[in-house]
Amino acid sequence: MSEKTDVTLTINGKDYAIAVEPRRTLADAIREDCGQTGTHIGCEHGVCGACTVIVDDAPVRSCLMFAVQAEGKAIRTVEGLADGDKLHPMQQAFMDNHGLQCGFCTPGFLMLAVGVLEREPNISDEALIDVLSSNLCRCTGYQNIIKSVRAAAQEMRK
Repeated sequence: MSEKTDVTLTINGKDYAIAVEPRRTLADAIREDCGQTGTHIGCEHGVCGACTVIVDDAPVRSCLMFAVQAEGKAIRTVEGLADGDKLHPMQQAFMDNHGLQCGFCTPGFLMLAVGVLEREPNISDEALIDVLSSNLCRCTGYQNIIKSVRAAAQEMRK
């Protein structure tokens, strides 16, 4: 058994002082040690994107990052998107355009899309489809997700 290391994770602006084994993934630390269960763990191999969070303004697969690597970085999860009762434009667009499927992959899609649009607000449709294809939705398909992200992109540019 490995010794635990003290780390402080800053998630959605709040500090969480935890002790983790060096090999503990950021996804597990966010969910189990910090109690932020909106981040889902799918394949645990970085393939599905269900665990996507934003670290220092970039979408990352939290199952591929160790918690100790995230110390000192700003982590944003789906719990941090809404402003009180007001949904983030991406969340609202997913609701309005039926982008929500079973909900398992949705937090990863939301965080991926928000991270990409914050960096590249005028992303082309072709590039957007390419980016979104990196996350897997096993329920139905991508048409309503793409429609939702396009609607949110317009709202976020205002």
